[in-house]
Amino acid sequence: MSTDDITLLDEYTGHLPERLTAAQFSTPNALVTKISLGDMNNNAYLVECKDSDKVLLIDAANDPTELIRFLRGYRSMRGLVVFTTHSHADHWLALREIVTEFDAKTMAPAGDAADIHVPTDEVVRHGDSIACGRISLEVITLHGHTTEGAALVLDDGGETHIFTGDSLFPGGPGKTPTPEAFTSLMDDLESRIFARYDDGVAFHPGHGDDSTLGNERPHLGEWRERGW
Repeated sequence: MSTDDITLLDEYTGHLPERLTAAQFSTPNALVTKISLGDMNNNAYLVECKDSDKVLLIDAANDPTELIRFLRGYRSMRGLVVFTTHSHADHWLALREIVTEFDAKTMAPAGDAADIHVPTDEVVRHGDSIACGRISLEVITLHGHTTEGAALVLDDGGETHIFTGDSLFPGGPGKTPTPEAFTSLMDDLESRIFARYDDGVAFHPGHGDDSTLGNERPHLGEWRERGW
């Protein structure tokens, strides 16, 4: 299936083979679309409540023309909310155009909002919940990749999915500017994510492939030792 220039694949594997591809997975009350955009293979995630018209876009990333075209052709975006996981520009380069096109509301973690060059309508803090119809996503703030990024946790009907932005990838944490920032990020990842959630929980990063906490947990000590 193709929605204009973005191809929606038939199967969700967590891997998108190239930019301008997308794939979907479901939980009992939500439908999630992962979209690969731009030269850095940014991931944008569209989270829809199945029982309402509510929709949340996680990161208006890197390619406004293609993202707007996809959203226009996909469904009504009335009441769209856009959550920006952190302040690096590739994750909000389409934000201004998305807000203008769909009259979208913007949300971001409090510590990074000032560095996002589009006004934030609502800042969120650790432990807050973002409602999307019958579903809600919990905010987990993570410090180190930027001043204060955030992951969003979708816990729905016994399934848990974590959208980690650039704080956690398969193979390690996101890049940090200093050793102190690396320690801070690892501390947050271990205490706020790995200590809390089981091995079967899937996470969905801001670039590239998905993974599970179980795949990454055995390597936490290795990441600490190498320092990245």
